[in-house]
Amino acid sequence: QVQLVESGGGLVQPGESLRLSCATSRSIFRFYTIKWYRQAPGKQRELVATISVQGSTNYADSVKGRFTISRDNAKTTVYLQMNSLKAEDTAVYYCNFRNIQDYWGQGTQVTVSS
Repeated sequence: QVQLVESGGGLVQPGESLRLSCATSRSIFRFYTIKWYRQAPGKQRELVATISVQGSTNYADSVKGRFTISRDNAKTTVYLQMNSLKAEDTAVYYCNFRNIQDYWGQGTQVTVSS
């Protein structure tokens, strides 16, 4: 059974920070690039950040300089540190990997509102 378990979402005010976690199995963590996506109401799911097995990262232009993706080898967990949050960051955030098909976690809600 594929395991991708997101956590860390919540309600914050603009300018505040959150750290999302994506816990996964050792086999997934060791062999696959992990991605964070988000989906806002009424919008398509969009790619936010990517981290390879080697630790190379990529970000959507909308989050560059504010979000940081990282991985903890001991905990087989991928993190998404989100700083300077804006209202437009409000979405359900999902972690993902692909092995022929896409595998998704259940998502975690992030709401940025004053």
